[in-house]
Amino acid sequence: MAVPEVEGSLLRGPSDQKYASIERQTSAYKPLETYALEKEKHYQQQFGDMYFLRLTKLKPAVDRVAEEAWDDFHIGGETVEKVERVLDVRQGKLCWVSGTIYMEMPLKPNILDDISKDHWISAPPPRQKYLSAAGEDLIMLEDESGRLRLVGAPLSSEMLVTGCIVAVMGTENANGDFEVIDIKVPDLPPQAERWHTTEPIPDGPSKKKMKMDEDEDEDMDKPVSNGKKIAIVSGLGFSGTNLGHAVEINLLTEYLLGEALDPVTQESVSQISRLIIAGNSIALDDNAISTDTIGNTRKAHKKYGYDSSAYNPAPTKHFDDFLASVLPTMPVTLIPGYTDPANVSLPQQPIHPAMFPQARVFGRTPPKAGEEHQAGWFDTVTNPWDGEIEGWKVLGTGGQNVDDVFKYVESEDRLGMMEAMCRWRCCAPTAPDTLWSYPFQDDDPFVLNTCPHLFFVGSQPKFDTAEIEGPEGQTIRLIAVPKFSETGEVVLVDTETLEASLVRISVA
Repeated sequence: MAVPEVEGSLLRGPSDQKYASIERQTSAYKPLETYALEKEKHYQQQFGDMYFLRLTKLKPAVDRVAEEAWDDFHIGGETVEKVERVLDVRQGKLCWVSGTIYMEMPLKPNILDDISKDHWISAPPPRQKYLSAAGEDLIMLEDESGRLRLVGAPLSSEMLVTGCIVAVMGTENANGDFEVIDIKVPDLPPQAERWHTTEPIPDGPSKKKMKMDEDEDEDMDKPVSNGKKIAIVSGLGFSGTNLGHAVEINLLTEYLLGEALDPVTQESVSQISRLIIAGNSIALDDNAISTDTIGNTRKAHKKYGYDSSAYNPAPTKHFDDFLASVLPTMPVTLIPGYTDPANVSLPQQPIHPAMFPQARVFGRTPPKAGEEHQAGWFDTVTNPWDGEIEGWKVLGTGGQNVDDVFKYVESEDRLGMMEAMCRWRCCAPTAPDTLWSYPFQDDDPFVLNTCPHLFFVGSQPKFDTAEIEGPEGQTIRLIAVPKFSETGEVVLVDTETLEASLVRISVA
């Protein structure tokens, strides 16, 4: 029996209109293991070795930049000379030397001061800045031979933090301080062409971006890209109740799945080939505590400062539900953050798949004998993390590196701090001084050996983006990803141009 159609009524017969099937774009994706640690970790070694490793790796690069800039430089008839060590600097002699910056700041946390106290006291709240209002902060340059205090006008215009490698030119004054005339940094490392990021890259003063013209005849498999996009979200902030922004989370899920959207928006969403979650997916708030059956908060004895009864599985359960909803339609890369269930010290290792009973079925499967590890549809990775997406070299962090650099400087420009890290060739310069880190002995993985094409940082106060260029033609797209729990914003990156756009999800 046919359903009669009445004008002005919601009652309608079945439509004969044919709708085109929309398929999601696939993603060319290769994670790298740059920041993965061995299963057996050792903490007996000294942390100070990391800074000497960093200086050893970056000294040739910064020396090369300084030699090009200051070759035959002279003042008052005196030509600048290079000295190999900090202690070789002589008073009144125009020279330049390279080393590691160390910021002597009274307000900076110092574990040795805490240990030396007779009585333990409660930890003070974290500071917004380490800068001293009384001007007591000192800038030092050190190497394996010793330490030298830096003074001079150029220091006020240069962003410097503990752990960055620089070369300074000037002379020692009567007070024994080094009067700085100019400063140089290593600048951006060599950068490979797109789709050739795993090839060896030569480093040198005359090397441009790597060209592969000789290999054009054996072209790589390059998937055809039809406006593909990468979605990056940070600070989802799942809590025990998740009442604060539960509607926004549901709307985000519907947006990513293409549900309840018009055909034009659905077509646009289908171009999102991968979702990257950049840290702080679990909230660190008062709701993340467990309650007994009566509804009263449990008060159990704390052993070694840890109260097992305070663990609440609800935030992780909510997060697992979200992942299980998204994963059937798009791959997800999960980077841990400061508030997530992972080790605190950098590099944070991947969140264990056991935390996600539903989502882990989409994870990687153990390789067979002789096979390489293949990334799963659900890829839990380290923080920092680097990989290749659509042929681009991508570097991302959960935000701790920028948040810690922020405390050293007066500037509020987060993109400027990201740019400085790239030009320092170090994505976490303040580790291990004020940023907890694993004590590496043989290598410093935070040093950037190659230049990424895309560098994003999660859990920032607001969205911002820029493109920077290097002296050899390198280009990096910088993206500060805001906290979704506070802004409701998701960043979309075009995989052809690396241009970033913003999608705001709001209930109002």
